[in-house]
Amino acid sequence: MPRDQGDLFGDDQPELFDENAPTPVYTPDPERVRRRLHKILTEARAAGRMPWDSATLSLYRTIFPQMSFALPEDEGAQLRFEFEEELERLKAA
Repeated sequence: MPRDQGDLFGDDQPELFDENAPTPVYTPDPERVRRRLHKILTEARAAGRMPWDSATLSLYRTIFPQMSFALPEDEGAQLRFEFEEELERLKAA
């Protein structure tokens, strides 16, 4: 075995599941979240009837509120309100 190649089964292997390693934390980019939410809301506003199939609607009903919590509280609450209003309008259409 060449000297510059490590031993696959030796003790020099890093620990893959280190209990003491810090857990990575994901912090969403508010600007990206804002753009995505406005895109969904714009699509709903432009529609005369429900623009999404049931799977997409279910996804948006789940992720829209969750994503809105990445924004300032009042902005997120306003977007959630507007999204629900659009859904009600589209259901009635």
